Amino acid sequence: MNASRILPDLQASLLCEDVRVESSGNFIIVGVISEVRVPQLPIAAYKLCVFNRWTAGVGEFNQEVRLVAPDGTTVLRKSAFKFALQSPAQNTTNVSVFGQVEFKEQGIYTIEILIDEVMKLRIPVPVVLVQQKQQPKQQPPQK
Repeated sequence: MNASRILPDLQASLLCEDVRVESSGNFIIVGVISEVRVPQLPIAAYKLCVFNRWTAGVGEFNQEVRLVAPDGTTVLRKSAFKFALQSPAQNTTNVSVFGQVEFKEQGIYTIEILIDEVMKLRIPVPVVLVQQKQQPKQQPPQK
């Protein structure tokens, strides 16, 4: 049986600070993010990257990556990418880059990964407001 179209598997998906490519073609993933801890809100992240690796599919596909606010409906950023896989033994890596993402409130933001409008993965991204520690007051030197 020769399949003309097989929806690919999402082999890996990571939210990170940056993705770089070595001269060998290998990827370097910098700063994997599990939560965003901030001293104040609102605050802007200079750059967020979503690294997605697809495999075991055949055909042409549309990937969509969305950053959704804590209300669960407001899409803050969206990235769309078309790609093709010729055989199940192939893979492809897509990196979505979101610049100047503003976090206005704390809560659980979500990264959603879709392929041909089918939800493959949701990644929760807690944005947490942390209190900075007060520095102890310096005592004047004693004479």
